[in-house]
Amino acid sequence: MSVLGTDVRRPMDHLEWFPAPANCTRVRFSSEELSSVCPITGQPDLSSVVIEYEPNERCIESKSLKLYLWSFRDRPAFAEALAAEIAAEVRRAAEPRSVRVVLTQHVRGGIVTEATAEL
Repeated sequence: MSVLGTDVRRPMDHLEWFPAPANCTRVRFSSEELSSVCPITGQPDLSSVVIEYEPNERCIESKSLKLYLWSFRDRPAFAEALAAEIAAEVRRAAEPRSVRVVLTQHVRGGIVTEATAEL
């Protein structure tokens, strides 16, 4: 782990992990503060995200998750692509038994978009 206990003031492009404690069967993170940019209009998109996984031998370190989610702030991406990318990064970093990411893009033009990625 390179960010826990340090003064980091920049987004990260990856997640960090620590050894999973015995008998931890499910981890759930939620955030109302995920922002990105519409790849067509360039307008900001605000989303909430729920990340749930079943640890195997590793758990995601939450400070790195906060900095990882920050990395999407100025990136153009559709909600569906964000959900898939976040799920893939959790899978890469923690190698969980399962991962589920639900991303809810808040109302824009009267429509709420909910995208789910499961690995």
